[in-house]
Amino acid sequence: MILKSPTPPIPLWQQAADTFNRLRRLLVVAGGVGGVIIGLRALGLLQTLEWAAYDQLFLLRSPDAHDSRITIVGIEEADLQQLQQWPISDRTMARAIEKIAALEPRAIGLDIFRDLPVAPGHPELQRVFAQTPNAIGIEQLPTRLQPGVPAPEILKSQGRVGFNNVMLDDDRKVRRNLIYLADENNNWQQSFAFKLALQYLQPMGVKIERVGVYSFRLGRATFNIFHENDGGYVRADDGGYQMLANFYVPPPGDSPGQTPGEPPARRGYLRVSLTEVLEDRVPQSWMRDRVVLIGSTTTSIKDFFDTPYTSSLLDPQEQVFGVELHANFLGQILSAALDGRSPYIRVWNDATEGLWILGWSVVGAAIAWKWRSPLWLLCALLCALGVLGGSAFLWFLWGWWIPSIPPLITLLGSTGAIAANIAYQEEKLKRAFAESKDFLNQIINTIPDPIFVKDKNHKWIVLNQAYCELVGQPLEALLDKSEYDFLDSEQAHNFWQQDELVLKSGEAHDHEEQFTDTRGFTHYLATKRSLHKDPAGNLFLVGVIRDITERKKMEEQLKQTARELANSYEELKLSQENLRHQAYHDSLTGLPNRKLFYERLNQALEWASFNNQLVAILFLDLDGFKTINDNFGHDIGNFVLEGVAKRLTGCLRSSDTVARLGGDEFTVILPGIPREQDVASVAQKIMRALLVPFIVEQSEIEVTTSIGISLYPLTSENADELTKQADEAMYRAKHRGKNQYEFF
Repeated sequence: MILKSPTPPIPLWQQAADTFNRLRRLLVVAGGVGGVIIGLRALGLLQTLEWAAYDQLFLLRSPDAHDSRITIVGIEEADLQQLQQWPISDRTMARAIEKIAALEPRAIGLDIFRDLPVAPGHPELQRVFAQTPNAIGIEQLPTRLQPGVPAPEILKSQGRVGFNNVMLDDDRKVRRNLIYLADENNNWQQSFAFKLALQYLQPMGVKIERVGVYSFRLGRATFNIFHENDGGYVRADDGGYQMLANFYVPPPGDSPGQTPGEPPARRGYLRVSLTEVLEDRVPQSWMRDRVVLIGSTTTSIKDFFDTPYTSSLLDPQEQVFGVELHANFLGQILSAALDGRSPYIRVWNDATEGLWILGWSVVGAAIAWKWRSPLWLLCALLCALGVLGGSAFLWFLWGWWIPSIPPLITLLGSTGAIAANIAYQEEKLKRAFAESKDFLNQIINTIPDPIFVKDKNHKWIVLNQAYCELVGQPLEALLDKSEYDFLDSEQAHNFWQQDELVLKSGEAHDHEEQFTDTRGFTHYLATKRSLHKDPAGNLFLVGVIRDITERKKMEEQLKQTARELANSYEELKLSQENLRHQAYHDSLTGLPNRKLFYERLNQALEWASFNNQLVAILFLDLDGFKTINDNFGHDIGNFVLEGVAKRLTGCLRSSDTVARLGGDEFTVILPGIPREQDVASVAQKIMRALLVPFIVEQSEIEVTTSIGISLYPLTSENADELTKQADEAMYRAKHRGKNQYEFF
């Protein structure tokens, strides 16, 4: 009966290995695509796209709760219309600061330049500055692109000034938080937001701790410096001490206040107008123990910026005012120091980013090779894009900016390039296949041994007549089929495994196998499988078979003869072991005899001499054993001797030796004895063990022993002499009344 079974699926890991071994050219193409994209990225040609993708990650992230530690006093359009003046006068500014200070904030940030007096009220403002130690002003440090704007001298002299310079990318967006910057005298100055944060944290005892050349610690967070090629940046200006800002993304619309009666927060912060402050309409709870920022919140002054979360590709949103930007930077620093929130977005190093980009190029190559159908190729590509986008977003949620645009381009590029290459190779294969098949047929039909040629799918494509005769099927029935179509599943699977071994390794392989043809005849075959390439570069599995049935029969006969010889050898070895045991052991008790006793005694003495240890020799003679033989017979006497041997062995250590010298004489070797008293304890233990009567045919037979003891090296260092001394001591024990021990 012929069983048919489909060819088993190739495991994924085998497919990956096959891809690497057989498609090196395509992998080189994928690597080339990745290398080109890495080069374009290094030239900065992808920087704008990477910034846009980075901004989208902020917009996808869940909005943050509004920051209750910060209150903004906004100078709105209605305030300007009421005051009829811009900049607002020093007197108005002084009144506002005094009223805010009376509400006991921790810090007051003045996001308004005051490099020149604005009449009236300049002396009043100077007085308020002097009387408000927690007021922080701003200055614009000069750069090569724009001049500086100094801060009020009274604030500058007391170190209560922070710069408000911001880092703008080429698309005019703020993505970096500038912490320190050197002034024209090369002195390091702190930013406005950082200065306010330190003022807020001062009562809590939180101070700056330097932990490295390019990093410092503030509270629970470590701040690391931005470098010119971090993330998607290429040769960016990394002057001063700046970081990739981990922006707070405010919730859309207004959010509820944190205290009863507190108005809704606008764009993440509690905001009141300058008029409300001047008219004493602001409760103390809205400002006490907070940082209060005073700045413009009207579009007519044009103090606003773009950030990653203020605009998207499809939905431009409202820009943030400068005071809101400082509030965001301030909130980032406070949350980092107090809550452990990362103050910046971290990035991979260049090597890791390069490997990530090249990895996605390889993924694109694998997709193009695995799925040839356009529909499946599209589905696999969409899945890969989903994994890439999801990975970038998850990493961003953990505070990391990993490349997404370069891997996306390499994924699409390598997929397209390799798909085109595969299409070209398949067309080339079709054209060359007919030529290859005719060429192979001409060769193998001249060979009398069975020969087969298979493609990578294990299908027969060329067979000679000898192979058809071996299988028992005509050529037309076998072509484009496999063993699964004609042989039982177990036999077909064995052939498939041997073929696959050569296809995977690319190396020739010899194998012997059993084969039952379709007529039921069993053959033993020796098959040599190897890979060959035709002029077009197509690989084929070629197998050459030789029938070795007769040889296998002879080998089985030789193996049977070898097994018989091995059995004879084992029997002889066992006989030798039995003879050795008989030569060295007592036939009645199984204990070592006199010969083995002296061998072990000499070994014990040699070991004791090397290790400076004592060795005790005990000579035992059973008291009145002749009476037992006379009264009960030799069989009972032998039974007693066997029992004595077992008791002696049972009450001693495994390292001790019990021997029977003959008759009722036993000897004991005690190596490694620490003290002479220990030998006496062993002798007492032996006598107690023998005091228990032997039960024989409902009769109790009592046995005692006299023991003589000699000690190495105390009494002698010679084995014979020690044995003789123990024997003499044993006789003294007998003369003293038996059932006792005696030292020599």
